[in-house]
Amino acid sequence: MSERVELHGLSVDKDLYDLVCDEIIPGTAVNPDRFWAALAGIVADLEPNNRALLNKRDQLQAHIDEWHRTNRDYALEDYRDFLNEIGYIMPEGEPFKVSVANADAEITRIAGPQLVVPVDNSRYALNAANARWGSLYDALYSTDVVPETEGCKRTRRYNPVRGRRVIEYARRFLDRATPMAVGSHDYVVKYRVKSGQLVGVLGDGSEHSLGKRERFAGYTGDPDSPDSILLRHNALHIELKLGEGYYIGRNDLAGVYDIRLEAAVSVIMDCEDSVAAVDASDKVAVYRNWLGLMKGDLTRKVVKDGATVERSLNGDRKYTAPNGRTLTLQGRALMLLRNVGLHMYTDAVTTADGREIPEGFLDAMVTTLAAKHDLLGNGRFRNSRSGSIYIVKPKLHGPEEVAATVELFERVEDALGLERLTIKIGIMDEERRTTVNLKECIRVAEQRVIFINTGFLDRTADEIHTSMEAGPVLTKSRLKKAPWLLAYEDWNVDIGMVTGLPRHAQIGKGMWPEPDNMAAMMDVKVNHPRAGATSAWVPSPTAATLHAMHYHRINVGTRQRELIRLSRVKPDDLLAIPLLDGDSLNDFEIRRELENNAQGILGYVVRWIEQGIGCSKVPDVNNINLMEDRATLRISSQHIANWLHHGIVTREQVIDAFMKMAPLVDYQNAEDPRYVNMAPDFDSSIPFQAALDLVFCGREEPNGYTERVLHARRREYKGSA
Repeated sequence: MSERVELHGLSVDKDLYDLVCDEIIPGTAVNPDRFWAALAGIVADLEPNNRALLNKRDQLQAHIDEWHRTNRDYALEDYRDFLNEIGYIMPEGEPFKVSVANADAEITRIAGPQLVVPVDNSRYALNAANARWGSLYDALYSTDVVPETEGCKRTRRYNPVRGRRVIEYARRFLDRATPMAVGSHDYVVKYRVKSGQLVGVLGDGSEHSLGKRERFAGYTGDPDSPDSILLRHNALHIELKLGEGYYIGRNDLAGVYDIRLEAAVSVIMDCEDSVAAVDASDKVAVYRNWLGLMKGDLTRKVVKDGATVERSLNGDRKYTAPNGRTLTLQGRALMLLRNVGLHMYTDAVTTADGREIPEGFLDAMVTTLAAKHDLLGNGRFRNSRSGSIYIVKPKLHGPEEVAATVELFERVEDALGLERLTIKIGIMDEERRTTVNLKECIRVAEQRVIFINTGFLDRTADEIHTSMEAGPVLTKSRLKKAPWLLAYEDWNVDIGMVTGLPRHAQIGKGMWPEPDNMAAMMDVKVNHPRAGATSAWVPSPTAATLHAMHYHRINVGTRQRELIRLSRVKPDDLLAIPLLDGDSLNDFEIRRELENNAQGILGYVVRWIEQGIGCSKVPDVNNINLMEDRATLRISSQHIANWLHHGIVTREQVIDAFMKMAPLVDYQNAEDPRYVNMAPDFDSSIPFQAALDLVFCGREEPNGYTERVLHARRREYKGSA
């Protein structure tokens, strides 16, 4: 048992106490004793309501379960009336518009990619923050966006044929985003700045400016022979790097040795689904990294090409603007932070009688305190130039829970000496009760909301769990095309626009799941800005650089103005439950679906339990790497639980599928020296037993969440190790 500090009716883990008092508080003008007293007051005053809100989730679920058990054949309007009657769907108020102040341009004006990374991994966190700028040449050369045909293989040594193809691709991009008035960027042999304008010298000696001169934003070096050229399009920047020293562009006629894109405009540093923080020591690591990001002093040593390199946050970028003045651009993504949901409780801090406190209360107090350093200018860099702190809140069920979060943020602001409305809220639209009440969720946070987004995986898992008693659900591939999902994706954007989020808040879309399949991402993810979303999640800095091209292709503001005139979704479409409805599946289809789910669960859970990895690339049954976190786990476990409950599969078939897939997962992890095989001793494998727990307890777990099982089994594993 770790050492504890007792004060103000709280029992605090000593390491956490020391972190807050010795590392986070100094420089914030916050009194340590008052900090803990304020947390104690928040717990005493707000925890009863937090518990009541969780109980209401269970009560509503019980009503819905019973209704489905007694109403096998029903009209959709009867189901809607029932949900209204029990308060699941709440009355909609008068039209309104949000009134958010002091939000940064990355929230209000700049549309672009968004990264989500576990903040407990300092290397990932630094890479994500620095992904504001990415090499287009590297992104094209290293991925399948440029096909490996006609001599363009990705070889160990530099392939000049592939390099030329990369340059051709990049020039076509420049011609679309920032075209020359005459000819093409492909014809330019030299760039220079003349009389405050960018001039391209063509092969015949003629000089021509950009088609739209305002797209020239600045340069570095000598105007007649600049080191870099800065272009601007759709509020995003493109930098041409000129000179020698980069292998892909070394022989470029115009001397362009690289093209850097402004890519990950914002990043969500995650304390939730992508981390495995099960105790106080884990939380200390999470909070310490966030503090380092806010103060700008987080570093990480990595070995690259045999040499040790120290990673740190990038500095800002300075250019000479066309008018001769200095132009400074952010070198880092705007950092948001995702706290945990209402359902999470922690023993890092308990009450005097040993009761765990809501982990979200602790997150809000400690992470806001750390972010106060940024507001006070205590760090090397500024994250928010407008004086805001951005906290994304997941797993909220309806407007009452949003209101409870707003009240929590008010209490935190008062406790830490911050002006009201300093803390902004990102609302994750990933639970069914939030979707059907989205307008009212936004209303109760109308002065704070800077973000709504769709999350297909959690949202689908909640759809399955909410309608568990209605019948067996579709296969996962068919779920992706179900009418409710298409309605949900459009509904989120429509509600965001009608409540005034454009120019005030981000409207976001979910993650691309295949980090090694960038060609498909480029074909598919263009649909996110086309749908009117100002941000969309990507799995890596490379993916952010590639996805940034979509925001040059589509002006999201213009697209939103086109869409707001359309009425695309009938609210009842959101209530269409994705059931098999008598569609028969043969034995092969059932077995394939079951084994695919089982393999995905095992591949993720084994790393979570044994190594504390909350988000990683996990190969599926076809050895295709997929990004997995607790959201993907939740949908897979709920899917099997649903089919088990309705007799599509038996308990024995489920166990057999897990036992069959475990050796495959062991094989896929064979090169990891830290890995412990699950097969053949399944009974003693804690990860294997955790995977079974997730399925066999899935129907009874509140909202189908996975945290209780994962936390208990991870603690068991840490104890045994």
